[in-house]
Amino acid sequence: MHSDIHFQLHTLTAAELHRETADGHGRPGPLPATAAAPALRVRLGWTLVALGLRLATPTPHSIRLAA
Repeated sequence: MHSDIHFQLHTLTAAELHRETADGHGRPGPLPATAAAPALRVRLGWTLVALGLRLATPTPHSIRLAA
């Protein structure tokens, strides 16, 4: 898909969503976030990044040279 067509579709969809929320017929907005929720989400995100890096990086003892 061409970038200008993608941008136009995105603009139309955003305008439609704005109209729905202005009319009050759309879904309710997001719940108010507490101070603890972003901190937990950030810690969980960095934990998942560290886990992914551990899984993607080979350990030194797993490399074997042919003799």
